[in-house]
Amino acid sequence: MIDRKQTANRTLLAAMPLATSRDVVAARQAVARFMKDRGASALRITRFATAVSEISRNAIVHGGGGDISIYLDGRNEYLHVECRDTGPGIEDVTLAMTEGYTSGGGLGRGLGGAKRLSHGFEIHSVPGEGTLVSMSVKL
Repeated sequence: MIDRKQTANRTLLAAMPLATSRDVVAARQAVARFMKDRGASALRITRFATAVSEISRNAIVHGGGGDISIYLDGRNEYLHVECRDTGPGIEDVTLAMTEGYTSGGGLGRGLGGAKRLSHGFEIHSVPGEGTLVSMSVKL
């Protein structure tokens, strides 16, 4: 089973399930609200909220649903997001991160795009167990 990273020196701001497109919108809005409340620029908010939307949608479409947690680091400098599903996992993460690669008929810009829109990005996947994507943005 994929475990969440330790939450030492982080404060949990929100945790929500990801099962429908409404949940993707709720995750995006929560991230945008937390960033706005902490003075992030409109451009930075839009970019990171877009990354969160993509990863959340992937958890639903490819992972059969999951959950998302939003954290603030201890210094109030970074917002961290962890998105987890217990779906089939990703066989080849390197290939999945390749621009233009798609396993679901999309444009193949999802994971790579989310990485480009984030300051920190990690993906851990175990075939048959699921995927955990951790992203962060400087506030």
